Amino acid sequence: MPLPSSRSSNALALAVMLAAWGAPSRARAQACCAGGSAITPGRLQLHEDALVGAELKAGTVLGTFDPSGRFLGSPPGVTEGDFEEDLFGALRVLRRGQVALLVPFVETQRQDPVDGGHLGGGIGDVNLSARYDLVLAGESYFVPGIALLAGVTFPTGKPPELATPPLAVDATGIGAFQGNGALAVEQTYGPWLFNATALIAVRSARFGEQLAPQGTLLAAGAYTFSNDMALALSGSYAFEGEATYSDGTSAAASSKRLTVLTLSGFWPVTDTWRVLAGVYLDPPIDHLGSNQPAAGGLTFTAIRSWI
Repeated sequence: MPLPSSRSSNALALAVMLAAWGAPSRARAQACCAGGSAITPGRLQLHEDALVGAELKAGTVLGTFDPSGRFLGSPPGVTEGDFEEDLFGALRVLRRGQVALLVPFVETQRQDPVDGGHLGGGIGDVNLSARYDLVLAGESYFVPGIALLAGVTFPTGKPPELATPPLAVDATGIGAFQGNGALAVEQTYGPWLFNATALIAVRSARFGEQLAPQGTLLAAGAYTFSNDMALALSGSYAFEGEATYSDGTSAAASSKRLTVLTLSGFWPVTDTWRVLAGVYLDPPIDHLGSNQPAAGGLTFTAIRSWI
């Protein structure tokens, strides 16, 4: 099929813009609220003052990416199941700001032919975050919604070096403080919402080793139906460089990368209750990760909000 000419591409872009401008404000607000919640479950909608919720996750490890980015499937008899229950809440501050707290509980089940099966878990690393919307999505035809995000993760979980051998299934945290900063851009076009987020995270040093800053890029699109239900597809790519020792030398082959695809659905049960369900996958394809396990699983979230 031949590529479209620049003239026809411009015509298509103009048609999309005109369709967005012709959409009623109700449609733009609907897409921003339902679509945004489908992408980020713990985020307050425009009309909400507070919320609390719980998210359940269950996944299985498919294999791992080696330092060169090659995917290696799990050996016969080796399995890992990852489970998590997150409790979270969010509160509006000022007209366009919100703060949120997330408390995770993490469980891991591992089995191999030598050590058998083991199950363990506990509280994970607690996260406190804030978001401020400088411009709301759909507020301007030409300027997209722009939000600043910041957060800190506390090392409340059990770090790997304190986990119980032989399979360390009760490790639930990274053992370091982590600070996050992000810029999110999003815009509505009729029932469509598009989002792009860039996040940077820095971790405190531990045992004479400093992890490199971690960057994450997220792109997502959501479609909101006339009954306020929404469907969202997102993809993220996280990457970090090699860790360094206290003498300034690099830890060879310690850089990490991981790609995650997520499909989620949003259902507003009532004005104050909503549920979400999703499926996620770290595609087991060479060069989409390195030094990280690849997993797939399901999520389910229930939220109660106050208007």
